[in-house]
Amino acid sequence: MKKISRRKFNSRLGKGLGGAALLAGMPLSHVTACAPKQKDSLGIALVGLGSYSTYQLAPSLQDTQYCHLAGIVTGTPSKEKEWAQKYGIPSSNIYNYENFDSIADNEAIDIVYVVLPNSMHVDFSIRAAQAGKHVICEKPMAMNVEECDAIIQACEKAGVKLSVGYRLHSEPYTQEVKRLVREKTFGDVHYVSADAAYMSRGNPDQWRLDIKLSGGGALMNMGVYSIQSVIYGTGENPISVQAQEFSTRPEYFKQTDETITAQFEFPGGAAGNIMTSHNASANRLYGSCDSGWYELQPANHYGPLHGRTSEGEFSFPHERQQKLQMDDFAKHILQGTKNLVPGEMGKRDMIIVEAVYKSIAEGGAKIKLDLGEMGLS
Repeated sequence: MKKISRRKFNSRLGKGLGGAALLAGMPLSHVTACAPKQKDSLGIALVGLGSYSTYQLAPSLQDTQYCHLAGIVTGTPSKEKEWAQKYGIPSSNIYNYENFDSIADNEAIDIVYVVLPNSMHVDFSIRAAQAGKHVICEKPMAMNVEECDAIIQACEKAGVKLSVGYRLHSEPYTQEVKRLVREKTFGDVHYVSADAAYMSRGNPDQWRLDIKLSGGGALMNMGVYSIQSVIYGTGENPISVQAQEFSTRPEYFKQTDETITAQFEFPGGAAGNIMTSHNASANRLYGSCDSGWYELQPANHYGPLHGRTSEGEFSFPHERQQKLQMDDFAKHILQGTKNLVPGEMGKRDMIIVEAVYKSIAEGGAKIKLDLGEMGLS
């Protein structure tokens, strides 16, 4: 029998007892009875320790039930000591961008969360998969559809799970909107409007304003929330889009889009409109239906959100969205629950993003989309 390392054996065991039984040449019943106890909490390594990791992900991982902060990957040596002291991270679980691939040998780390500029998503997501680690890739999934395909294929080849950092699918207000639409509480949806925008007044040299690092401006950042909103606000993928771009501060937004609006058609007859900007503040989802309406305002910030319908307000206890998101993915790995945000969803959104940019380049032309049920959760 071919010898394999303990790490590889545990990895294969985690992919199914049946495969482990075949590997060991034992009957499944024997493996089931003697198999070691599975982990009840998965170790996460954060790759990139910018503001999102610092102020959202790491604090959220102090409250998660099914996963925990186990390691970090950073290109800034001073952050290694700071994070090690603050979160009790051992030196064996601290990596930089050069020695990252050696994470493959670390059994304490099960999931790698890529929280880097967009241009680095594809590289580190693929390397994490090749290291045998499950992957969460922050939104947007990649710079283009081709890179999304590369990430998906790498994870499939490695036999690891993949998710995109769309936190809102795990939070209760968004889930309530999805329920209202799915159950047709107010009948069919006829119109959805989704705005996601904020005022950018910071460093003009920030990576989000560098087209080589970001791949785009407001659309690649906040715009994916608007796209997501009109999709779960109708329960369907769009079949066409027309888009427009506006710029009032070209001296600041030299390389990236400032404000974009787009109009969508949906197969059930609904119309959708989105607005996204780095030069305005907006945070709302509204849907008009046969016999009523629903609204989230705010709809996409870190919470608490606020919801109401034509019948009155609805509310839920506030929890960190990132906590819920990471726990949901960990449960998907540990318990086989549904992957709320699979890689196909990130790819679908990038197909739409590219169609929006194409429409703008062609003077607002209508671009047809053939997405079917792709990425719908």
